[in-house]
Amino acid sequence: MSLLRVEGLGKSFKGLTAVNNVSFEVVEGSILGIIGANGAGKTTMFNLVAGAIKPDSGTVHLGDQDITGQPPHAIAAAGMARTFQLTRPFHSMSVLDNVTVAVLAGGGSRRGARDTAADVIERVGLGHRLDSPSDGLPTAALKRLELARALAIKPRVLLLDEVLAGLVPAERAPVMDLLEHLRNEEGITLVFVEHIMAAVMRLSDSVLVLDLGAVLTTGSPEEVTRDPRVIEAYLGEEPSRAEA
Repeated sequence: MSLLRVEGLGKSFKGLTAVNNVSFEVVEGSILGIIGANGAGKTTMFNLVAGAIKPDSGTVHLGDQDITGQPPHAIAAAGMARTFQLTRPFHSMSVLDNVTVAVLAGGGSRRGARDTAADVIERVGLGHRLDSPSDGLPTAALKRLELARALAIKPRVLLLDEVLAGLVPAERAPVMDLLEHLRNEEGITLVFVEHIMAAVMRLSDSVLVLDLGAVLTTGSPEEVTRDPRVIEAYLGEEPSRAEA
């Protein structure tokens, strides 16, 4: 059953079409990878789905609920969370306090918020940095903190915007293991934008390819990487054999 359904999504800025009639569905418990060259509309499409900006056309449904154009806090309450390519922690706060704020923002009770936050931090492998200030955390830890803050609202759907960006190959594999755990063991549906094709090939059940704001094709990772249009539009700039 489709948990996330996007139909005819469109957005223009000052006459420039950024997202053009994009439609896709994500089956509950699956992982959808989204790829495309720089400027293909990936982040804008994420912003439309997550409520950061309102679409000019189209609809977004989470389960049976129409969440089109709703503000981010309402969409989070409906069960969707997202991470950002550029991490956005509260730099004056500890790791625990950062995630506690997210728990409260997601409707968690004040009484158990810190315990809930500590559990989430442990799940993403940051338990040893519980009381560390977010200032000065290495990139890999910041990425996990961003993920922990998203998980703190207990989402059914998690949108990940280049969660592996800035990580060296040795740091990527543990994050991919964690994402597989979230899907396989916790049943969270994942939608992720990624440039690292080895990660897309490993994690995705299906892949959506965007080109100039529109859907170029969809299919299994194997089907997509064999498509001549995808090779011409995207894979030529980063080979699929790139290291994970």
